[in-house]
Amino acid sequence: MSQLRRRLGVPEAVVIGLGSMLGAGVFVVFAPAAATTGGAGLLVAVAVAGFIAFCNATSSARLAARHPESGGTYVYGRERLSPFAGFLAGWGFVVGKTASCAAMALTIGAYLWPGQARLAAVAAVLAVTAVNLGGIGKTATATTVLVALVLAVLAMVVVSGLTAGDVQVDRLGAGGGSARGVLTAAGLLFFAFAGYARIATLGEEVRDPQRTIPRAVPLALGVVLAVYLVVAVVAVGVLGADRLAASAAPLVDVVTAAGLPGLAWVVRAGATIAVTGVLLSLLAGVARTLLAMARRHDVPGALAAVHPVRQVPHRAELAVAAVVIVVVLLGDVRQAIGFSSCTVLVYYAITNASALRLGRDPARRLPVRALAVAGLVGCLLLAVNLPLGSVLAGFAVLALGAAWYAVRRLGA
Repeated sequence: MSQLRRRLGVPEAVVIGLGSMLGAGVFVVFAPAAATTGGAGLLVAVAVAGFIAFCNATSSARLAARHPESGGTYVYGRERLSPFAGFLAGWGFVVGKTASCAAMALTIGAYLWPGQARLAAVAAVLAVTAVNLGGIGKTATATTVLVALVLAVLAMVVVSGLTAGDVQVDRLGAGGGSARGVLTAAGLLFFAFAGYARIATLGEEVRDPQRTIPRAVPLALGVVLAVYLVVAVVAVGVLGADRLAASAAPLVDVVTAAGLPGLAWVVRAGATIAVTGVLLSLLAGVARTLLAMARRHDVPGALAAVHPVRQVPHRAELAVAAVVIVVVLLGDVRQAIGFSSCTVLVYYAITNASALRLGRDPARRLPVRALAVAGLVGCLLLAVNLPLGSVLAGFAVLALGAAWYAVRRLGA
């Protein structure tokens, strides 16, 4: 069986995790999340989503250190629970993250060329796929550049809002919202945190995975949580929850409200760069999960091929790109976000259930079993509190995958 080359250390793995997360929440999710709750509720929802992500990250890091190969929870579920649990996780991840890729591509199109958003989105998918086909080393290098630019743009928005945006503290405590509204917002915001799993799905390409993965995952997540909280405080403080909820480009509105409309184009460019970074890592992670599933014949075995020179799963990359392009041409960005959140939360529920089978870990100071239980319960709670259409669509597709698995097993 062809193996991927181990090239990534802690810094490169952290950068890929940052590139997978930064952008999705800041530029896509804050507005619909704010629509479900008030200013205080939004900040609570960010904290809830971040805590559930931390629980999931802890479980993911422990499992990835024990099973350092591509595939993430698809592999962990198979090894620690059952082949079906692994299949369901892999199916949910591939389907959900394919929808995420389409949402990111459509966002790029909306910022770059609003009149031809779908055409621009297809071009973005093709360009990012070409970079990924060049090898994971090039992916990490490109992501480093994107992350640096995005952090600079976000810093500019925060400084503009704090110095000239008339941040009103009372807006931060206004309209706490219902408990269900906070959970719905947290479920949507989880879409913005889920990228840390890309580090685990790249486990076969990480040097010294027992050391690198447990360090890289919480580092990437901690940086992103801090950035999201700061940006959320500034956005709510400047715009208020109602205006934030109605905004199509919240961070553009922040600099405009600060009396700096000339910076709007910089923010739009930053949004495009950020989402491109997310798409770059998302496509790489989905392809590697598909690679792991193909190796075990849960999807066509032809997708298990690894390029002999570039050491990338080139057929899986091309297959994912083709499906994303179809969804881009037919789908809707808001529905894609909710659908993706639902299926990926189920994926992480299986992650935590798998981590509970690892037993105690005396080398870790954290209460890892308690965190796994909290992550399992929290993922399911957030999933069922998403918008009804997202819940129905997500569980219907998971059921379809389960039916396919049962039919395939009967025919084996």
